[in-house]
Amino acid sequence: MVAASMPSRSVAVQHLQESADVLRLTADACQSAIEEAASLIAKSFKNGGKLMLCGNGGSAADCQHMAAEFTSRLSADFPRPGLPAVALTTDTSFLTAYANDFDFAGVFTRQVQALGKPVDVLLGISTSGNSKNVIGAFEAAREIGMATLALTGSTGGRVRALAQVCICVPSENTQHIQEALLAIEHVICHCVERVIFGEASVQHS
Repeated sequence: MVAASMPSRSVAVQHLQESADVLRLTADACQSAIEEAASLIAKSFKNGGKLMLCGNGGSAADCQHMAAEFTSRLSADFPRPGLPAVALTTDTSFLTAYANDFDFAGVFTRQVQALGKPVDVLLGISTSGNSKNVIGAFEAAREIGMATLALTGSTGGRVRALAQVCICVPSENTQHIQEALLAIEHVICHCVERVIFGEASVQHS
């Protein structure tokens, strides 16, 4: 068997340059939506609410990543108390039970209905904007009166019409959308913690 050769350096360079181009476009196109999203999350935290996050696959990993940065910390140079964020993607007992007893399309809807309050915020991550279980969660959140935020690709898909704020990365390449969304998630967390705690870092209580 002949071993496959490693892709050429030009493949790596091309991917990274295209990703950088998407980030630059995102900075221009999404600034106001990012700031609005951060403002809504900060308002919820200040009023005793929490952030609930949902998504599938790589987006599920992003939900867990973002929730960890809020409840733990984003960076070592800005110590502050934990902030209440819950990824609805982590409870395997619930996820498998509900999917087995009912269907997978309702795994996030059920958690929003059980745990969501009007003061909370739901953030859904879907590169296509058409994930059925994310859309169901948004519909449930709107019925409760929760603020809704979506992180998605250029078209926004079906979730765009359901989200109070929709941050649409200007790309149709799933990988580049995901790469830009991670940067957006970091920026949102950075902005939220400074809205709440000020520019100067604070010690843990």
